[in-house]
Amino acid sequence: MLTDADARRAPSGASVLAPDVDPTARATPAEPGAAVPDLAKSAAGLASPRGRSVGMTILVVLALLYTLYFARDFLMPITFALLLSFLLSPLVRALARLRIPTPAGAALVLLALLATIGAAGYGLAGPMESLAASAPATLATATTKLRTVLKPLARASATAAQVEKAATLGEPTKPAQVVVQPTSLIARAFGTTQRLLGGLLEVLLLLYFLLAAGDLFLQKLIKVLPRLRDKRTAVEIARATEVSISTYLLTTAMVNIGEGLVVAGAMYLWHMPNPLLWGALAAALEFIPYVGATVMAVVLGVASVTTMPSVGLALLVPASFLAINVVQNNVVSPLLLGHRLSLNPVALFVGLAFWFTIWGIPGAFIAVPLLATFKIFCDHIQSLASIGEFLGGRDDTERRSTARLL
Repeated sequence: MLTDADARRAPSGASVLAPDVDPTARATPAEPGAAVPDLAKSAAGLASPRGRSVGMTILVVLALLYTLYFARDFLMPITFALLLSFLLSPLVRALARLRIPTPAGAALVLLALLATIGAAGYGLAGPMESLAASAPATLATATTKLRTVLKPLARASATAAQVEKAATLGEPTKPAQVVVQPTSLIARAFGTTQRLLGGLLEVLLLLYFLLAAGDLFLQKLIKVLPRLRDKRTAVEIARATEVSISTYLLTTAMVNIGEGLVVAGAMYLWHMPNPLLWGALAAALEFIPYVGATVMAVVLGVASVTTMPSVGLALLVPASFLAINVVQNNVVSPLLLGHRLSLNPVALFVGLAFWFTIWGIPGAFIAVPLLATFKIFCDHIQSLASIGEFLGGRDDTERRSTARLL
């Protein structure tokens, strides 16, 4: 509490709430010979341009994270449209070389995309409906067959429940609680139907405008750059980046579709119902690294238990999928993509967790394309080349160089 004596000691014009500091006081080091803090040097360091830039960088990063989270409904359709434009722009340019105007070529490519998605959705609508209708019976049958395997766990759970009941026998009863039913998984993942349709319409419209614009933004950038050297550098970076991103997205999509076809063939050989549906599900979930393969293996395991005569034989179905997935991730993808477009597994997992936290399940689907796109941008910009190197995988040359240094 501030006393009258403290108020009388305060200098004229100073606030009575200001702390009473003795400017002649000196702090005693905690240990003999310890370094004495240089407050003037610390203040100069904080006021230096480097100190201000570090603080500003931290604030910019925090602002960017908050913007990505709170503006996700606005940014997600734009991100999807940009990635699809990188994927489909080579087709539009190929049509332009055939003397088809760019707006007409963009319309043809977009109509072909919608027709492909519509045909796939129409073909898979029946199997998906039957799978959803039989899901409760499938789960009940799987539970019955797995009961013998899970019997020890059930006994342990029953024992723990009895111990908990005995421990809370003498406690007073708790008042009734009102439980709010959570929203469905589809609603939490993709939002309401109205918002989903609005987002799809926004993606399609923006995708058409991006494809129809062609090199408009690159031409505007060249026009505003003052020096000829900067103009040439901008064109080289833009072309190389667009080719690399298009190659990566197209190769990844083709690899995932190929894996889906192989999985569909394997499910057909295992006499699993609706093999094309399992192949399409595997191709879609493959865009989510690690998590997608795990979910696919679990779903296949539950479905195969109801189809196969024994649990041991049923486990071979998800095991065959995991074998196909291992070959694709460790042989096919590195062979087609090469070291330049490969990603560090640690950076891949961190990027997946980040985009899932920011944008949910849609963010998990585009986490890998976004991370690969960011790496390609870094590889083509000299000031960001070190970041691109950290995001990339390690090849045999780097491994041998590291071994020699150690």
